[in-house]
Amino acid sequence: MSETEDGKNWHKAIKVSKLRPGKKKMIRVGKKMVLVLNVDGSYFATEALCRHMRWPLSIGGKIKDDCIRCPLHQTTHKIDDGSLVEWAPFPLFPPFGKVVGKLSKQKDLKTYETRISGEDLQVCI
Repeated sequence: MSETEDGKNWHKAIKVSKLRPGKKKMIRVGKKMVLVLNVDGSYFATEALCRHMRWPLSIGGKIKDDCIRCPLHQTTHKIDDGSLVEWAPFPLFPPFGKVVGKLSKQKDLKTYETRISGEDLQVCI
């Protein structure tokens, strides 16, 4: 279900009670797969797949210092605006990470506005 307000399309994503602090979930919102996160009671929504290797960030993605880090090659983005912090450093073998990182264009993670409406977290797509 979606509603249009101020020219924006808001979609019900998940019940707030199902997204506890420190948790993240990958869900379909409208026609997109989105990662929703609860970080210390603040809600965020980003695209669901890492911009580097397209890995689902809900599987092993770590949240630390207001960033999400992909478990595959450690590409890291800010949660609030999706800006790139570190691109494919692959800390287990840094020279490999640098080579792999050069094979794809560095990109920010797409983010979406969120709001609470009643018991639901809504995402603007």
